[in-house]
Amino acid sequence: MTLWNGSFPFYPGANACFPFDTTQTIIVSVFLSMLATFIIILPGIRGRGRLFRFLRVVMGLIVGAIILTVQFTRDWETGWVTANTSYKSFSHALVNADIGLHIGLAGLNITLVGNPVNQVNETINYNEHFAWSFSADYDHSYSEALVKGLPSPILYVAEKFTTQSPCGMNRQYRISGHYASLILWMAFCTWLISILLFSMPILLYGGYMLLLTATLMLFSLLFFIARNTPKCPIQFGPASLKTDYGGSFWLTLVTGLLCLLLGLGIIILNSMQPEKLKLVFNLDEGKGEEEEWDKSYLPVEPSSSVQDMLMVPLGELCEVMATQL
Repeated sequence: MTLWNGSFPFYPGANACFPFDTTQTIIVSVFLSMLATFIIILPGIRGRGRLFRFLRVVMGLIVGAIILTVQFTRDWETGWVTANTSYKSFSHALVNADIGLHIGLAGLNITLVGNPVNQVNETINYNEHFAWSFSADYDHSYSEALVKGLPSPILYVAEKFTTQSPCGMNRQYRISGHYASLILWMAFCTWLISILLFSMPILLYGGYMLLLTATLMLFSLLFFIARNTPKCPIQFGPASLKTDYGGSFWLTLVTGLLCLLLGLGIIILNSMQPEKLKLVFNLDEGKGEEEEWDKSYLPVEPSSSVQDMLMVPLGELCEVMATQL
């Protein structure tokens, strides 16, 4: 694996430390750069609208970064178990290890960490990724893991998600992950449109698009949890590896509910108290500055002396001019 194919560039041979995902790092770096750029130009914004504009920019960047980042995270479902298990095939040696399963939209990660790390004359610290995206073949990745001779716990968990497994979890997780990812990309597009509408500014339609963004994010969660077959048990002796919804799932839920509240708030304020909504988006302040600008370029009213001179009858004005000549 190379540095730019998504993750795990630092493999020390057969073992692997916990993943360093370059995609997430790039996304976070881009959004932090945009935020830093806005903070630099923030002192140039005049008036009391500076705080409101800062809050709008920060909120917009956070929502966009979350929608884009959860596409590539692998903690939508996570689970850990500590068990005494065999380490290699055709070996009676047992090791005590923590076994973790981390499921994302495009694949899963299986971790194996020994307690302690050094056992049976080896360093037990593995992290393996198995992808099921459109461009990846899960069964081929599993076959490569067999050829590499990975530890038995990793191969046992990975086998549960193969297409030949009677559990049927590969099809369920792969399809639900694909649809959830597609809907999240749609949510990212609607978020971009809402940002454009708020900057134009078209506040009501921006609120509608923010509401649509929230709806799509919540629907992505429904597609992810919509699976027909029950989970296949993953047993390590008496211990069972069970997964539960992870950080990315709850982060998407919280962000979707936040967008829902913001969209409804903008729509309600626009219908009931539009002046307060314009105050939040600095529309009244801009209008006042425009009026001052227009007034500064109006022609100066003539003085009273000039008006009196202009009110002189035409006959008297001719006599004055004739006398001067």
